[in-house]
Amino acid sequence: MSVLRSLEARIEGLFEGIFGRAFRTHVQPIELARKLVKEMDDHRSVSVSRVYVPNEYTVYLSPADRKQFEGYEGSLVGELQEYLAEHARREEYALLTPPRVLVTVDDDLAVGEFGIATRLVAAEDAPKPPENLPIDAPAQTMIYKALTQPAAPPPALEPEGPEARRSYTLTIGGKRQQLAGEQVVLGRSRDCDVRVSDENVSRKHAEIREQGDRWILIDLGSTNGTLLNGRKIDREQLSDGDTITLGSTEIAFGSES
Repeated sequence: MSVLRSLEARIEGLFEGIFGRAFRTHVQPIELARKLVKEMDDHRSVSVSRVYVPNEYTVYLSPADRKQFEGYEGSLVGELQEYLAEHARREEYALLTPPRVLVTVDDDLAVGEFGIATRLVAAEDAPKPPENLPIDAPAQTMIYKALTQPAAPPPALEPEGPEARRSYTLTIGGKRQQLAGEQVVLGRSRDCDVRVSDENVSRKHAEIREQGDRWILIDLGSTNGTLLNGRKIDREQLSDGDTITLGSTEIAFGSES
């Protein structure tokens, strides 16, 4: 089991007894963890040689949801901070300080809604960070809604007919690889989901992320940039038949159906 999966299991297990008895519309700890890393990914700042991410995360909860964590909030915050730190380590993000999670109440939020605001905060008595970083700049608070789940969900069924989920592949050097999971990292490192053996490719060069029924190509602050159909991009939606270029390597993105 990966470190992140192990941390997720701990977060779920720590509160299983409490939230097993709660209404399923309340905010769940694992939802907070996953949305926090999403906010980390979405607020990257690229410097000369590093990709910096926020180190302060403020979680806003409704009064009823905050009450669910009474007596356990300290443990939850510790687990969430560790989860963020491990995600940053795995993605090779740079942090000005270890991640800090703050929890507060927002009376305007309904049960099951929560907000997350991120900031880059410089540490006291630390070397001056790169000038292009948005230090202490307030970020827009993103509002999320808890996933509503039935008490006993039926077994998942494979979709059939024209509504079946379409599968996509990447083809590199004539070898086809199916995209699996919501995030696929491409790069020269052995830790990448898709390894590209090209000296002009960064260790973690780009990411293909699933968003609903779309796939998004995201450059991860690579040295030589990411091209989509010959055009340099930072973040762009993929279409069937697109060509991705990392370094001197061309990768075909296509549908299996």
